[in-house]
Parts: sequence; structure tokens; C-alpha cells
Amino acid sequence: MITLGFPYFEEVIEHSKREYPNEACGILAGKNGQVKKVYPMTNIEKSPLTYLADPREQFKVIKEMRKLGLELVGIYHSHPESEPYPSKRDLEMAFYPEAIYLIISLKDIKKPKVKAFRIKDSQFEEVKIKVNKEVKNGY
Repeated sequence: MITLGFPYFEEVIEHSKREYPNEACGILAGKNGQVKKVYPMTNIEKSPLTYLADPREQFKVIKEMRKLGLELVGIYHSHPESEPYPSKRDLEMAFYPEAIYLIISLKDIKKPKVKAFRIKDSQFEEVKIKVNKEVKNGY
């Protein structure tokens, strides 16, 4: 399971909408499956079908996470025109089996759908998302 405070959940959705019609991507940092910080990233592919987070940004984020004592809880990205399930490329590019992969579908941009998965060896399993309205931003 992955737990996000409502402000984090909204931040991920809004980032995805801002990047539409291209895919958005980012890192979810925290501890024990609890998201404490969202890091929106630049999709250097600028594509509606694929994403690749800017490596320089990733390096800075990982350094900051270590400094703050946070872990990689998840990675998120959007699917502008398809359902929120891992694509073949998503499965091939899932290099962090410890992370939860959050996928935001903007097929109906007014009603985004969000699903979460654990991906390992090109196999995926859906995991529960808990959006906690009580949790506030901050760590």
C-alpha cells in the first residue's frame, strides 16, 4: 500500500494536467510507504507516449532525499490517452522493484483515474492507494 496526504495526491494530478498532452513524471519520497514529499520532474522525452526523467534532476532529488532522511517510496507518471495500467515500456523501464509505480490516466482529463503497482521482472501487481485527508504537506 502507498499512503499520500490529499495535498500530495492533488499535486501529482495537477502536475500531470500541466504536462498534458505529454506524459508527466516524478518521484514520491517518504518512509514506510507514506509519501512525505513530491518531486515533479522534467520529462526530457516530451512525449505523449513515453517519459524519461531528467538525470540531473534525479541526482539532485536523490541527494536532497538522503539529506532529509527520506526514501524512494514511489515513481509516478501520467498516461494522457490511455488507462492507468503499465505499458510494455513501463514494465521494461521499471528499474526500482522497491518503489510503487503510480499511474495517472488523463483519458478523461476532468476525471483522472489513478492506480498503483509494484513492478518486478516485467510483472506487475496492483497495490492499494490510501489518500489521507488528514495528512498535511511536510516531513
